[in-house]
Amino acid sequence: MLNKVEICGANTSELPVMKESEKTALLEKIRQGDAQARDKLVCGNLRLVLSVIQRFANRGENPDDLFQVGCIGLIKAIDNFDPSHGVCFSTYAVPMIIGEVRRHLRDNSAVRVSRSIRDTAYRALRAKEELLTKLGREPSVTELAEKMGVPREEVVIAMEAIVDPLSFSEPVYNDGGDAILVMDQISSPRDSDENWIEEIMLKDAIRALSPRERRILSLRYVKGRTQTEVAAEIGISQAQVSRLEKSALEEIKRQL
Repeated sequence: MLNKVEICGANTSELPVMKESEKTALLEKIRQGDAQARDKLVCGNLRLVLSVIQRFANRGENPDDLFQVGCIGLIKAIDNFDPSHGVCFSTYAVPMIIGEVRRHLRDNSAVRVSRSIRDTAYRALRAKEELLTKLGREPSVTELAEKMGVPREEVVIAMEAIVDPLSFSEPVYNDGGDAILVMDQISSPRDSDENWIEEIMLKDAIRALSPRERRILSLRYVKGRTQTEVAAEIGISQAQVSRLEKSALEEIKRQL
């Protein structure tokens, strides 16, 4: 998709780039009922949609479909944007576009989740987008639950239920040669010499992590805690747990 010149018949290299001052002027005209200004603002932000959908290039989805879905998110952002929030339009629009694309991907996922759980997850995503704009940071699960008026446990279960499944063919490590896949990690005999050596290397890599990173990995993968539960136990935000966990895993991969 990154090398694709045309998406939905549009030459991506010719998509215009609109200045923030131009967007502000058009938004003012839109509030006054100018339909042409609305169309112009949509066309002026198609490059923004393109930059967002490139994040989903490895999902195997048709780029034309993702682009059209992203445009729906852009239109929703234009119709719902409130300048009084004091944020740039692009800052508000990107989460809306991402949310629309994610909803599309989840609705077309091979793994079926019950309607009630999916609806709760979508409500949580909308609440998350609103709180992100209002607070200027990632909202906590507690804040999401309070805004939605539901228990924290329901929010956690719903959000985890719609996470994309991991394929057995997903590469977990690649040093430029043959990639190590998930299936390779779960099918290797535990008593092989190779596995024994890898276990020593893994222990050394984990030992090199900071105490907090080791604790997070222990809680997540030994005790099976969710990121939210780990955050509550350690006393940091779920977003911080996510970043530290990702950083620790990447460091282990680098050491291996």
